[in-house]
Amino acid sequence: MDKQKQQEAYKNYVKHKTPVHSLPLNMAKAFVTGGAICTLGQVIMNFGRNMGMGKEVCGSITSISLILLSVLLTGWNIYPRVAKWGGAGALVPITGFANSVAAPAIEYKKEGQVMGIGCKIFTIAGPVILYGVFTSWILGLVYWIWKQWV
Repeated sequence: MDKQKQQEAYKNYVKHKTPVHSLPLNMAKAFVTGGAICTLGQVIMNFGRNMGMGKEVCGSITSISLILLSVLLTGWNIYPRVAKWGGAGALVPITGFANSVAAPAIEYKKEGQVMGIGCKIFTIAGPVILYGVFTSWILGLVYWIWKQWV
């Protein structure tokens, strides 16, 4: 009987400590956050176009600006709070990728240039790069084989 009470007490403890999430609220937060990032990108793009820049140059400057802003906000510990609030809305755009590279670099800088930053910088982004390149290679091979037969 004592074991049953312990299990019941543990169940109640877990139920009390487990956070309750609202899916519609989380989706709305992600939509607002991702939309704000994309709107900022569009503002930068429109500003560049109005200054007379070409479409490719303006797109590059927009990407670089968003990456720089993301890295700066990560360094100032603002982007992690935005990502915590906005969820996937902050993690999916290019700014989220920049954050996933900058955060480990900042966290492990105390361990040195090589063993800290050099070894740990791609701990989060590395699998994304690896599987992205591998999938691109497989799809390219499938496309090449298909073109050979058609």
